[in-house]
This record gives sequence, C-alpha cells and structure tokens, in this order.
Amino acid sequence: MTELYAGLMSGTSMDGIDAALVEFNGSQIKLIASHSHSIPTELKTKLSLLSLNSGAATIDMLGEADAELGDLFAEAINELLSSACIHSSQVAGIGSHGQTIRHRPDLPHRFTMQVGDANKISYKTGITTVADFRRKDMAANGEGAPLAPAFHQQVFHSKNENRAVLNIGGISNLTYLPKDKNQACLGFDCGPGNILMDAWIQQHQQQAFDKNGEWAASASADRKFVSQLMSDAFIQQSPPKSTGKEHYHLGWLKQQGNIKKLNAAQVQASLCQFTCDSIVYAIENHMPELSRLIVCGGGVHNAHLILLLRNRLPEIIIESSEKHGIHPDWVEAIAFAWLAKKTLSKQSGNLPAVTGANQAVILGAIYPAN
Repeated sequence: MTELYAGLMSGTSMDGIDAALVEFNGSQIKLIASHSHSIPTELKTKLSLLSLNSGAATIDMLGEADAELGDLFAEAINELLSSACIHSSQVAGIGSHGQTIRHRPDLPHRFTMQVGDANKISYKTGITTVADFRRKDMAANGEGAPLAPAFHQQVFHSKNENRAVLNIGGISNLTYLPKDKNQACLGFDCGPGNILMDAWIQQHQQQAFDKNGEWAASASADRKFVSQLMSDAFIQQSPPKSTGKEHYHLGWLKQQGNIKKLNAAQVQASLCQFTCDSIVYAIENHMPELSRLIVCGGGVHNAHLILLLRNRLPEIIIESSEKHGIHPDWVEAIAFAWLAKKTLSKQSGNLPAVTGANQAVILGAIYPAN
C-alpha cells in the first residue's frame, strides 16, 4: 500500500527548515518533493538566546518562539504540498523533529526540549502530526538521540560490507551498520560538525558558513590546538552519547587557551581539522573493519572537510548518500517522515543499542487533524 508522509527538520545550525514529502510503498522509500523554508533573523536570535541559556532568555521568549516556529513549520508544509500539487487529504501524517533548544542527558533529572508547536502544524495543515520524538526514549533511560540510525539501518544496510552513515549537521553523528544483522547497530554523536566553523566565520567574516571549506583550506591547522580540542571529555566518552550547542559554542571555543596565539584563518582550519579528527577517532575506536562511509547533511558540501577525511581514512570508501538514492540534504527530514509512519503504525522507532534505552518504545506525541 502506497502512503504519503511529510517530514520536518530544523537542526542545530538553524540554517532553515527542511520539509520533505515522502512516498512509502512497502520497503520502498521515494522522495516526492522537498522545500527549504527560511527562519527569520529575529526568531533565530531568540532561539540562540534560549539554547545558550542566556540571561536575556525569558519564559515569554520561549512561549513565543514555540508558537512562531509552529506557524513556520505549518507554512513550510503548505508550501511543500502546493509546489507538489498534493492536497493535505492525501498525506497520512507529518513527522516534526522541532528545534532543539536544550539537550541535557547529563543532568540528574535528564531532559531534552524541542520547540515548534505541533498543535499549530496539525491545525494549519489539516494533517495529523507526530512530534516530541525524543522524550519517550529518554523516559526509557536513553539519550533521546540520535534517532535516525533506525532509518539508516533500513535504507543503507548491506549484507556484503560493514558500512557507516555519517551525518554532518551542526553536530556530527555516526551510525555503524555491520553486515551481520545479528550484530547490533551502533550510533552516537561524535562531536561538532559545522557548528563551531559556522559560528567562527559568522563572527569574523559575516558569512553563514564556509563555502566548500575554502577559508579553512586557506590556512594550516595548528596541531597543538587541535590536540587540545580533541582532549575534550565528550570526544573521549564512550557511546551511547549525544550532545548539542549547549556544549559546543563560541563561549566554549574561546575558553581554549591556545586560541589567542592563532589568527582567525588558522582557527577555522583547526576547527575543520577538529571536526575531521573527532569523526576519525570515533570510527577507529568503535567501528571495526569499516568498508564504506556514507555521508549526508550540510557538511557533505564542505569539500575541504571531505578531503581531510579521505586523507585520514584512505582504506574506506567515502561517498555521498546520493549514490544510494537519497539526496544528502534531505536524509534527516525523510527520517522523521519515516518515524511518524512508525508511530502511527504503533511500531517502535528507537534502537536501544544506539540510545542506551531500556527497551524499544513507540516514539512521539500525536496531534490529530480536525
């Protein structure tokens, strides 16, 4: 039976809302249409203040950001469907990741918080919406992240070779897919992806990101500084583990002592090398006999970063998820459409071996359409 679902994703980089319309036909998954929806600068500022626990953040700011983002998510879906000439009645459900503003699995009373009011999404689109995916896994003593590995396992697994999926968003995360399906899938956040590089270039060149990694490639990384960054406790921590911008941000970066000895381009080069080295460290320590690394997320477009990875991992084939039928920019949005389908089918969506949860659970909260 063929069904249409939509997925919504807004990552830690807050570079926009990704909306994907996906057709499911048995085990076949097909991207029908996609849409990128911008986030107004004023809302981005509010979200940044909230996520960094700024003294300027207030309960009113939290409530308004939640409501405004819910409106934007609904707009993104309506524009997606309009461009695809699809009526809302044809869509079985929407999976909305929301915008993470805090993720604290490290506290005694652990929590994760995503905003983007799903009541508004379901009402303004007329489509049943599933949101708040992470907290059920956390209730079962999991990290609440990453959740995409269950999807990665379905679409990228091969019985002929050990593979890993590398998603480079604001944070980098890895999914290990052993060819032996009796061996557990492994997945975890391995460190910063684009988040520090984006923040540094925004501060020094007023650019949203380092296109193709050209600024990083213009200088040499400082090995001492990179080693200092690699000594960070999160990098050394064993999985399951997850992190976010509450850990990796400009304030954290500026506390690293050797940074004052470097010029701005050297710092950018070092941050790119740090992203590379943290990924390599995770692979070498937790993903034995890896044959192929499938890359998705915005970082796939950073040619310098991909070159660094290929130089460090010469025995591993490194390629875009596009070679496996899914455009790298839309993997996560498609994954949340898939997770919504799992929830509405009353099927579990987490992998306990990945998140550390006590058991597999049905994820999310359901907001029915009128």
